[in-house]
Formats: sequence, structure tokens, C-alpha cells
Amino acid sequence: MINPIAALSPLDGRYAKSVEALRPVFSEYGLMRARVRVELSWLKALAAEPKIVEVPPFDEAVLAEIDDVIAGFSLDDAAAVKAIEATTNHDVKAIEYWLKERFAGVPAVSAVSEFIHFACTSEDINNLSYALTIRGAVEQVWLPAAQGLVDDLSEMARQYKAVPMLCRTHGQPATPSTFGKELAVLAWRLGRQLRRIEGTEYLGKINGATGTYGAHVVSVPGADWEAVSRGFVEHLGLIWNPLTTQIESHDWQAELYSDVARYNRIAHNLATDVWTYISLGYFHQRLSAQGSTGSSTMPHKVNPIRFENGEANFEISCALLDSLAATLVTSRLQRDLTDSTTQRNVGVALGHSLLAISNVRGGLGGLDVDERRLAEDLDATWEVLGEPVQQAMRAAAVAGATGMADPYERLKELTRGKRVTGQAMRDFIAGLGMPADVEARLLALTPGTYVGLAESLVRHLED
Repeated sequence: MINPIAALSPLDGRYAKSVEALRPVFSEYGLMRARVRVELSWLKALAAEPKIVEVPPFDEAVLAEIDDVIAGFSLDDAAAVKAIEATTNHDVKAIEYWLKERFAGVPAVSAVSEFIHFACTSEDINNLSYALTIRGAVEQVWLPAAQGLVDDLSEMARQYKAVPMLCRTHGQPATPSTFGKELAVLAWRLGRQLRRIEGTEYLGKINGATGTYGAHVVSVPGADWEAVSRGFVEHLGLIWNPLTTQIESHDWQAELYSDVARYNRIAHNLATDVWTYISLGYFHQRLSAQGSTGSSTMPHKVNPIRFENGEANFEISCALLDSLAATLVTSRLQRDLTDSTTQRNVGVALGHSLLAISNVRGGLGGLDVDERRLAEDLDATWEVLGEPVQQAMRAAAVAGATGMADPYERLKELTRGKRVTGQAMRDFIAGLGMPADVEARLLALTPGTYVGLAESLVRHLED
């Protein structure tokens, strides 16, 4: 095991604890374990096919022993495979040789050991192994964490759905909303991406050196190799790809990585918005929840480090995911090895995303909304009521009221570039000659009550 202090990657050093759930999946050991599962599952499938008479059916005891090897593949077993690889200089071939050694004492298997890796290229094993590991990591590790962020954010949105806040467009005071509604927007966006990711199709193939079943039909011509292939891939819980070259095209991977990167970017948007709200004083940070002692020299500071860490790791993750998505869809003619090298970094890409999610969730859990600060900001910006007053003037004019001419220009003169007090706004409204009901409605309006349907819109998180 690498000493974390000596690790080259921070994912295996400083941040190892945050991504440890990915290590059994995306480590070389994890890939080996998946390859063992695929190789032995393929042998079991061949033995179960009546038209492949060369491999007699295995009895229950043999099947149980095969399953035990799949389930029990250990770090010691992985080390034994690596020792073989030192001679073969081929990681997939080393698995084949180790399996033959492992089952040398099992007559039913050793008698047909040449059917281990039968008619397979390395890619037949690898594409299925990667599909299994990626699906497992996404569904069992990444998605629960990503959904956890959506859940945390949604709960905050519901908690603060009625708390008014001053919005900013282009960084300037704009129409008010509620804090909860603005958080709900981000939760909704993230949730939509998760629904796309949950629908990911994980494809696989096992059809030989150029996807033609050439060796299969020459060696065992009586079998329906397309049916065997399809049944095997689907038995692994994957979607069968009927048309490939030597490699499975990896288009599904590119689709997945683009979707995860988009989730990352929306979460990055969340982190920067929350960072800004902290700087405005809308959020107070509880030091105990932020994982830091604060500034090393300025005792008064509680730095938003979890959100900054999240930003940086989302950016690193997206850079890797973008590269994966762009590279994996291209293979020269029927095969090159760019995908082999590239795919070894999938775990790193998802690891940085997982780390970022963990930090943002931790940061959100240490925030309290300062409702007094929000109210102060609203009370200092009565000019934002220029919008509803102008629109009410337009509606009144159409309804036949007089004195409503040039509403935009008149409100611009009153408000643009100026601080308007509540009294000044009320005096302006009272001087318009509005119909009595309209005037009463506008006079009752404050920046804190001018939030439209914001509170009720949060309910859409339940859709």
C-alpha cells in the first residue's frame, strides 16, 4: 500500500479517504477482478451451450467453485497475476494463465482449459470488464453521492422557500425572489442531469478480432454465435452491441462522461453562487463544519474552502471527462490502443467529481442563512419596485386610466443609478392617479413581498 504522504496523486494521498469507495472498483486490482468475472462467466456460458459439445456442462459443485473464485478474487490473487504478467508482458493474457493454473486441480475445468479466453481478444474481455466496473462505480458510489447533494440542496430550498432575498442580474440588484426558490433552481438542474445518467446504456460485445465471429464459426460451426454472444452480454446485465470492430465503440461511455461533466458544471455553478452569497453575508459559515481552522493569520475569517475545493475538483474532473469523451469515440480503422490507455483514467475523473461533491455537501451542511442581512439588503433597494409599478401603469393605461404615459421612462428617471427610499417610491405611486385598487396594491408592496410565485415554485422539486 502506498504511503499517502508519498502518493503521486492527491486522490491517493491527501484526499484518499474521500474517494476510498472507488478504489476497489477502479484500481488495477478492481479491473483484474472484473476480468476474472468475465473470463469465467464466458467459460460457464460456453459449457451451458448444448451446441458447443467440446465443453460439457459443469455440475453444481464445479459451478460453485468457479463462482467462489469470482467472488473471492483477492489482493494476493492479483499479486500472483502480476507475477505472471512480468513474464507475459500482457495483462489480459496473465489472467488467462493464472486461471489455468488456478483450476489445474479441477478436472472438469482443466480438461477444457483451452476454452478459457476462447475466441477472445483482449478487448472482448476489457470492454465488458470496463462496462461492469463503470456501471458499478456510477450506480453504487457516484450516483448516491450526487443524489445526496441534490437532496441536501432540495431540503435547504424547502427550508428557505419563504425567505425573501434580493436577486442580482449582471451583479446588479434585480427583481427579488426567495432564497429557497433560487436554491431550488440549482437542485432541479442537477436532478435533471441525474435522470439522464440513471438512464445510461452500458453496452458490451464479445465477437472476436474484428467483430465478425470469424474464429468462432471456424472452430465451432454448429453454434449460433450471435445468440451466444447476446445471451452472455445480457446475462452480465449489459446491452448487447451487435455491430463493432475489434473494439466496442465506447460511444455510451462518451455519452455518460458528457452527462457527468454537465452535472459537474452545474454543481460548480452552485459552488460559485454559494461562495458569492457567503461574501454578501447572506450565509454564515459554522467553522466546525467547514473542516478548517480558518485563516492562518486573520483570526476573524472563516474561509469558504469547501466550495473552493469543490470548484477546483469539478474543473479537474471535467477536463478529464471531456478528454475521455472526445478520445474514446475514435479508433483508427478496426483497432488502436488509445482507448486502452485512456480508460485507465476513468476512476481519476470520477474520483475528482466525488471529492468535489463531498466538499460541497460538507460546505452546505455548515451554513446558516442570515435573514436579517437579507432583509437589510431588500430594504435598501426600493428601486427594484420600478418593475412592477411600470407594468401596472401599462396595464392601467390599456384599461383606460389617464396619466399613464411613458411608464418606462418615468420609472427610469426615478430609479436608474439611484437609491430610492420606501417613502419616495410610495410618493411616486400616490402621485400617478392610479385606479384606487391598483394604487392600494402597489402601496402595500415592499421589496420583501415582491417575490411573485417564488415560494410555491419550490414544490416542483417534487415533480
